[in-house]
Amino acid sequence: MDSDVITGAGLGDATAGTSLLELVLDADPVVKLVMLLLLLASIWCWAVIIDKTVRLGRLRRKANLFERLFWSGASLDELYRRLAKRPDHPMALIFTNAMAEWKEAPRNLDPEGQRNLIERVTRVMELTLQREMVALERSLPSLATIGATAPFVGLFGTVWGIMNSFQSIALTKNTTLAVVAPGIAEALFATAMGLLAAIPAVVAYNKLSEMLDAYAERLGSFSDEFGVVLGRELDTRRVA
Repeated sequence: MDSDVITGAGLGDATAGTSLLELVLDADPVVKLVMLLLLLASIWCWAVIIDKTVRLGRLRRKANLFERLFWSGASLDELYRRLAKRPDHPMALIFTNAMAEWKEAPRNLDPEGQRNLIERVTRVMELTLQREMVALERSLPSLATIGATAPFVGLFGTVWGIMNSFQSIALTKNTTLAVVAPGIAEALFATAMGLLAAIPAVVAYNKLSEMLDAYAERLGSFSDEFGVVLGRELDTRRVA
């Protein structure tokens, strides 16, 4: 009996000393595949999070600078000449595209032609806004996909690891911890990796979606305000 205790203790010490790397390397091939998929999903998730966060922060700063210039009272023609060659953010692109449409129109339009011009300019701004938001939202749905599927992929690895534990019991006819521990450990590790991939993806998706909605609303507000400015310019021409 003493030898059994000593043997069991030795096995327990060996099991306790197993590192995570050894656990992954010794895991079943199917569980390894699950872990690899979850690792790649987690890396992709953080790449999207960092890229979108940095990009949105940069776009907000550029929008702040542009709005200060736009509302400073400077000439719209001068601002257009400065930005026409290289509009490097969506708000500037909305402005330059609208101004390009505006400048191509004849100067002596009748009231019907002026209404059509305003509608065309408004449509140009709407299309530009939609196109830019589609580009900004690219890769964002993958976060929702990872958040929804990663726990289930990890659960599949968990079930497979537990199945391996039961198979080890059946083959060795031994229910000691040393027999079942490796399968259970790799099963729980797969579950943990699924959660580590899913939780940041869900949180980031909700936060980034909120930030993108706020930015789209800001672009829409600028488009409306710029449309009012152009309408006022047409009224001034009509009076003149």
